[in-house]
Amino acid sequence: MKITDVKAYVVKPRYPDKAGTFEGDWTFVRIDTNEGIHGWGEASNSPGGGGFLSARTIELLRQSLVGQDPFESERLWQQNYRRFTYLGAQGLPTVALSGVDIALWDIKGKALGRPVYDLLGGKLRDSIRLYANGWFFGCHTPGQYGAAAKATVEAGHQALKLDPFLEMLPFHTGYLSGQISAEGEDLGCAIVQAVREAVGDKVEILIDAHGHYNVPTAIRLANRLYEESQIAWFEEPVPPESIDALRAVREQVAPSICVGERLFTRFDFLPILQQGLADYLMPDVLWTGGITELRKISSLAEAYYVPMSPHNAMGPLQIVAGSHVMMNTPNFYRLEHSTSFIEAYNRLTTEPMNFHGGEFSLSGKPGLGVDFDMDALHSHLHPDSA
Repeated sequence: MKITDVKAYVVKPRYPDKAGTFEGDWTFVRIDTNEGIHGWGEASNSPGGGGFLSARTIELLRQSLVGQDPFESERLWQQNYRRFTYLGAQGLPTVALSGVDIALWDIKGKALGRPVYDLLGGKLRDSIRLYANGWFFGCHTPGQYGAAAKATVEAGHQALKLDPFLEMLPFHTGYLSGQISAEGEDLGCAIVQAVREAVGDKVEILIDAHGHYNVPTAIRLANRLYEESQIAWFEEPVPPESIDALRAVREQVAPSICVGERLFTRFDFLPILQQGLADYLMPDVLWTGGITELRKISSLAEAYYVPMSPHNAMGPLQIVAGSHVMMNTPNFYRLEHSTSFIEAYNRLTTEPMNFHGGEFSLSGKPGLGVDFDMDALHSHLHPDSA
């Protein structure tokens, strides 16, 4: 079997954002072979036009992939990772490589007639436990957040995530001083208190800080939220560039710390584990280097008894690919998902994805077990992708 073509599709899926409008783009990868078997991957990344950057990088990779054996995914991973070593192999290159890697695993599973998780060692569990993100879209007041949280728990979720500090938008890209106003802090804490009152004591509340804060601000917010609302973790307390800042926060806060969506390969995660700087790891299967690298990071974390909880805020293959790896990851906690994205997932795929309560089940079909409706995909192509 040989690869005959590699193509990237940038689509505008139309899903709600925090303001209740629609934005974003997802990038999908299709790899074809000379035996008529094709595989799908995903290389979505936003904001900042990242989806288009990954699509262009995949086009660049095409020349090194056509004619290759898709079963040699490890060799192709290493070859293309090292290709960018003088530019910096982590970040944009690993996003593009993730889309390719996931598609190669899809091809291998289809060719062998087995789901990807069987190729990784078989099932340890029958379904994937989730935590809910995106359930708060359209909410602006503590009362609205409380009502939305209660409805989400009633639908079956026992763990919810949110960033309640509305003043700090835009997420991830707005860091300047790392501080928040007293009014913004009070509103965010009131939102979390409303959620806690609405869902009771047994539901886990996970706080995403989006790396917005300097060290003293992160410490103050984490401890206040823990004292007032018993949050379960405080995620990305500081920007990802400084491991020393993370250590300073880690040593002075009560709630658990989760990091990893803006770390990339196992080389980034190793010092976090060695220095005991996080209680949970959340690598993103679309950004770390795909199924191949997520599995290696998971095994590394297993040796430190640190739970895995992969990041998921993009398209349907992100949650599917992450689920295949987590199906046989012993140190798995929960997989993130956005409740508001499910309709968009099902609009693009040939069959509805199996979300049930607070869990997700894979189809058990060969490969990833998911295929795209090509008419729907073409109808949602991003207008700037032509």
